[in-house]
Amino acid sequence: MKDRVSIDLKDGVADVRLIRADKMNALDPAMFEGIIEAGAKLAAMPGLRCVVLSGEGKAFCAGLDMGSFAAMKAEGDAVPGVRDLTTRTHGIANRPQQCAWLWRELPVPVIAAVHGVAFGGGFQIALGPDIRYATPDARFSVMEIKWGLVPDLAGTQLMRHLAREDVVRELTYTGRIFNGTEAREMGFVTRVVDDPRAAALETAREIASKSPDAIRANKRLLNAAVATDAASGLMMESVEQQTLIGSPNQLEAIMSNLQKRAANYRD
Repeated sequence: MKDRVSIDLKDGVADVRLIRADKMNALDPAMFEGIIEAGAKLAAMPGLRCVVLSGEGKAFCAGLDMGSFAAMKAEGDAVPGVRDLTTRTHGIANRPQQCAWLWRELPVPVIAAVHGVAFGGGFQIALGPDIRYATPDARFSVMEIKWGLVPDLAGTQLMRHLAREDVVRELTYTGRIFNGTEAREMGFVTRVVDDPRAAALETAREIASKSPDAIRANKRLLNAAVATDAASGLMMESVEQQTLIGSPNQLEAIMSNLQKRAANYRD
């Protein structure tokens, strides 16, 4: 992980950066492994309350490393280092899919800060987080069709909850490049800002100041809301709320507001 992804934890906020800047943070085998390792480290990190994911250098992530295509052909791999994509290595996901899906499965909110380009696999990784901030001129593309492929880093499951079906189909069939402003209009980007990382860190600090129990419960509920029936979702709301009411952090939320002071939550 050390030469592909960095993690800096401060006051509950993990500043996670893709650090292969010389290659626009393109996805090679080491980057795949680095992202997965970073996800596992974050999942076990005490005191974690929010994550900001960004790319160092000129881009968020340029997608699959071009040098990997030749290696895939020579070695017979479906993607670098993987022969059989149907093998589930991480729950419901295979290894490449985990690079995007792990952000959805982390128990705390994740904010992607996108600048430069987010192409192909890079775009799909940006879709895994809960929230996305991007520059107006950031460039996005479901680029797999250019190489005769389909989006397979969980993209089809992530895009369908953010944009209209016809928009997803047009982008997937054409691979056309669109900017941050258009991405916001389509639903892929939450906010367009000049400095996505600074804005994301500010939002992350705001989230980190809230009850960690309630934030985690909210993420569980919102993850389930797109994949469950109404009856199950309503019951899940009730179970989560009943657990929170009267708990130490919920009482601290009440007292800190009444006393007009910063809350002192316990993880």
